[in-house]
Amino acid sequence: MDKNSLSHTSWNCKYHIVFAPKYRRQIIYGKLKQDIGKILRDLCERKEINIIEAECCPDHIHMLLEIPPKYSISQIMGYLKGKSSLIIFDRHANLKYKYGNRHFWCRGYYVDTAGKNAKKIQDYIKNQLKEDYMADQISMKEFIDPFTGEPVNKSKK
Repeated sequence: MDKNSLSHTSWNCKYHIVFAPKYRRQIIYGKLKQDIGKILRDLCERKEINIIEAECCPDHIHMLLEIPPKYSISQIMGYLKGKSSLIIFDRHANLKYKYGNRHFWCRGYYVDTAGKNAKKIQDYIKNQLKEDYMADQISMKEFIDPFTGEPVNKSKK
């Protein structure tokens, strides 16, 4: 049930992919976030790649993809990052001044095979924004002095 097939091949190839904009700039917001998501969906449809789960975080993108074995992962990453970069600069001409030479994405990416952990990775991607938000909310301020055990005065002197 979880397998796909080509003419003489039965396959189940799932990859967890993470890539980021150049210099990890937090550019993926609002309208641009929706547009980047649509661009990546369209590019994946052209190559018959199934997007199981995807999330555009402020400074990186997580995707769980089902890629046919006729494509290598490096070939797909070059295709996704290269074509999406050209389309993004075509639709958003003002970004050309921030990103010289049409380099929207950074050079590297992270990839991992999903295998039997596909469901856990899918849940991780779904909850990624929530986890990032929770990590940002953690405060380092201490209300009890660890050395004396007395409450710390909140007012500034």
